[in-house]
Amino acid sequence: MKWKAPSRALPAAILVVSLVITPLLHAQQPDATDGTSHAARGKGICHAGQCDFLIAVPVKSFDSGDSNRDLHMVQVTRGAEFPMVTVRTRLPESAANDASIQADLEIQFAGQTAHYQHVTFQLTKQGADVRLSGTIPATLTDFKIEPPTLLTLPVKNEIPVRVEMTWHPAQ
Repeated sequence: MKWKAPSRALPAAILVVSLVITPLLHAQQPDATDGTSHAARGKGICHAGQCDFLIAVPVKSFDSGDSNRDLHMVQVTRGAEFPMVTVRTRLPESAANDASIQADLEIQFAGQTAHYQHVTFQLTKQGADVRLSGTIPATLTDFKIEPPTLLTLPVKNEIPVRVEMTWHPAQ
């Protein structure tokens, strides 16, 4: 069985990256900025009870609502040299029937590869489609990116990646 991300208007995946800016004065609340991409595409191929998935997202497709911040993000992450974020995982074909899964992920970003073990995702069946949601506990240092500053305020190392994807069987 082959699975693929939908090619219709519904995006294959929405990845939201939260960069939390930590103010120097602790009396202030930290601000969070989300960058969202609707350009993720993916493919899954199942054989002998195992499914291999590949998801790819252009770095420049993340939009925080501030074009200057987005351009700086592309520069800091070396997006011109490494224009894609890729995620690979292998899951048992039977996992599509579960309410949640634990996935081992390999993520390539900014010229580096990081591995995340046992990342929990919630699954919801919608007819033949499977909706998957969860958060990848990524950090900037996982990808050897020095945390930048914004107006001399350091950006936190944590960049949790919130994932919302809908997969449907290939036709």
